[in-house]
Amino acid sequence: TVSTSSGAFTAKPKVRTIVAFGDSITAGYGITIPEAYPQLLENALTRNGKNIRVVNSGVSGETTAGGLRRASFVAAQKPDFVIIALGGNDVLRGIDPAATKANLAGIITIFKKEDIVVILAGMKSPTNLGPIYVEAFDGLYPELAKEYNLSLIPFLLEGVALDATLNQADGIHPNQNGAQIIAENNILPKLLPLLK
Repeated sequence: TVSTSSGAFTAKPKVRTIVAFGDSITAGYGITIPEAYPQLLENALTRNGKNIRVVNSGVSGETTAGGLRRASFVAAQKPDFVIIALGGNDVLRGIDPAATKANLAGIITIFKKEDIVVILAGMKSPTNLGPIYVEAFDGLYPELAKEYNLSLIPFLLEGVALDATLNQADGIHPNQNGAQIIAENNILPKLLPLLK
């Protein structure tokens, strides 16, 4: 509180920022920006009394290699938190999980260097790529979370994937109801403890 001749006023608290750094699921492919999970997450945070802005930094078709190329630009904006939600397009292209892991490690390092709190959102491989690929891909998220001491959302699409009522006609991209579950059930419980 600062005293002035006209009385006291309280400085407005700084609005903290979260960047949702991802692909088409983050961008809100097939739905509107207000229906995508970053905006729904901001709405949920507001309802929980948190003055936090969530910036949608989703790019449709983004791979982890693409994310690595633009991570420094996003980190330079100095958000307080970043949710990294990448890897789904790597699977669709059959990219070696070791390359995906190396790209994600590079992205994490760039954000951590700027003292940005990193939350890692895991993805899962479809079983048709075979057990060796599935095990390597699915395992890389918990491995990275442990290695870099990150908060992990085990599977971004938990409770949404493969449910026709929560996805668009392509069976891949969540509709608004699916995005709501991602925001409120999958991300929010991991995020709130970090905002204490």
